[in-house]
Amino acid sequence: MEEPAVSEASFCLQKITITDYCKDDYQYEEVPADDEFSLQEDDEDLSKALQTIQEQTEDAHILALQSVLTSEKSVSEIPEAMDDFFCNFLVRLGMSRTLDCFQTEWYELIERGAFKAKDVGLVPTVYTQNQQLQAENMRLRKDLDSYKLAANKAKEAFLKMQKERDFHRMHHKRVVQEKNRLICDIKRLKAHYASYEPVLKQLTEKYQNTLRQKMLTSLERDRAVGQVTGLQATLHNLESGYAVQSPVTKAAHERKKGLEGPTQKALREARQQKMLDAERSSYGPVKDSEKTGKRYPKDSEFPVDSHADPLLARAKECTQPLKTGVYKLGNTLKVHDLAVSCLAVHPQRDVVVTGSDDRLWKMWALPDGNIIMTGEGHTDWLSGCCFHPSGTQLVTSSGDATVRIWDLSKRGCILTLEGHAQAVWDCSWHSCGDFVASASMDSTSKIWDVNSERCRYTLRGHKDSVNSIEFLPFSNTVLTSSADKTLSLWDARTGLHVQTFYGHLHSCNHATFNVKGDMIASCDSRGVLKLWDIRQSVPIMSVDAGPRPANQAAFDYSGRTVAVASGDGSVKVLYLELGQLSSLRGHGEEEVHSVAFDHKK
Repeated sequence: MEEPAVSEASFCLQKITITDYCKDDYQYEEVPADDEFSLQEDDEDLSKALQTIQEQTEDAHILALQSVLTSEKSVSEIPEAMDDFFCNFLVRLGMSRTLDCFQTEWYELIERGAFKAKDVGLVPTVYTQNQQLQAENMRLRKDLDSYKLAANKAKEAFLKMQKERDFHRMHHKRVVQEKNRLICDIKRLKAHYASYEPVLKQLTEKYQNTLRQKMLTSLERDRAVGQVTGLQATLHNLESGYAVQSPVTKAAHERKKGLEGPTQKALREARQQKMLDAERSSYGPVKDSEKTGKRYPKDSEFPVDSHADPLLARAKECTQPLKTGVYKLGNTLKVHDLAVSCLAVHPQRDVVVTGSDDRLWKMWALPDGNIIMTGEGHTDWLSGCCFHPSGTQLVTSSGDATVRIWDLSKRGCILTLEGHAQAVWDCSWHSCGDFVASASMDSTSKIWDVNSERCRYTLRGHKDSVNSIEFLPFSNTVLTSSADKTLSLWDARTGLHVQTFYGHLHSCNHATFNVKGDMIASCDSRGVLKLWDIRQSVPIMSVDAGPRPANQAAFDYSGRTVAVASGDGSVKVLYLELGQLSSLRGHGEEEVHSVAFDHKK
């Protein structure tokens, strides 16, 4: 209910009333008489003195009148009527029925003339002041409670900040201590490394001197062997009664041996050996097979580099223009419990083999993903896998420093090749199926003879881990990539280094040939993909697909598209003719380790 209009008016009057203690807004300045109007000692004019006294008297009178005016009430205060006081009281308490009864009876009495409103009187100002004080007291109590609540919150926040300050202070001290300890360790390691530098220099010099001595010794041995062979042939001819026929070829080229390469030297010695064998078979009895045969009779012969790659014809037939967006996600298969580290596509059937960190390899069919076979035997994670050219066998490499060959018909391991000192990163079959190449973390690569079950050559030359290895199809050329930021070409027949490619600024993770064999694609740990011309040994294209690492690269059968397994969970596809790079996503944010094209389709 709303209060009566009389109460509101009285309330407004009380609000605008000026009490005795109020003053005007203008601030008057008091001027002490002794300081401002004191007579100067040197001024003795009587008229001036009288004028000054008169002015002081007038000022005093004005001040007195001002104090009297300000002490009087400018607006008279009208006390509240008795009936308004009761009505306001009942309204405040919510006693509506009592209010109705009071107003009815009050106005009836006034109408009958029992009394008049002015005879009743006014409410004493004490009650009004008490109500105002009570309301002010309640307001102050509310303000006090709110201030207490704010003070408690501020106290809690202050205590929390103190605890956080103490925590961060302790953390800062611990970080400073760790920093100082690391600084001391770094200084100690630098001093330790500095102490090893002269030793390393000495060992390097000794190693180079030893290599020179070894080379000179090999030359002397070859010269001595040639002389002994010539003398034996001469002696054999003398004993047989024929004219002396000395090896003219050996004598004619004796001075040019220092300029011959290892391949020419091997061919020349083989040609001379055939001539000597022909002379022996013509002029003397046949020697024992143990003396004339090979040291390892089971060793395989490397094929001649004259076989044609059947994929070249199909690559030449591919003349359709490239189109982006042709690769789409067809199916997602979960076949391992841990990360998949490698995969290989069967050369004849729709079958894929995957290797994983769970130490297993699994063979499954496309496109439904049914498991065909599971291989168990490695004692550490698998790093690489590759099918035999006929598709009947599989080679795998692992972190247990071994290479295993599996017979798919027997569903088991038939050969374990051991020789690396550290984990093996990759493996590859030769197109003839008799040789396997492996790359290891021990900075070496090895060429294995499957028939004799031994290592034919150890490829030494990289200064850091060898991360990938691959045979050029239908060739004896081997390609390796290393963490020393280089790529290398090797001759598998002799185990000698042929060519080195420089250009990467970070560790090379993988390198592969195109189908024609005239281009190489390599990728490094910062996602940079480079394409190389083998004949020029320089990069012809460089594409930044980073900053996450690029783990593996693969050409399609036409050689015009390169796919890269990226560390950001995608497969980057580079269209060489269009110069466009697109991303295929489907692995989320997990790192993609391997990628391959199916050349059958």
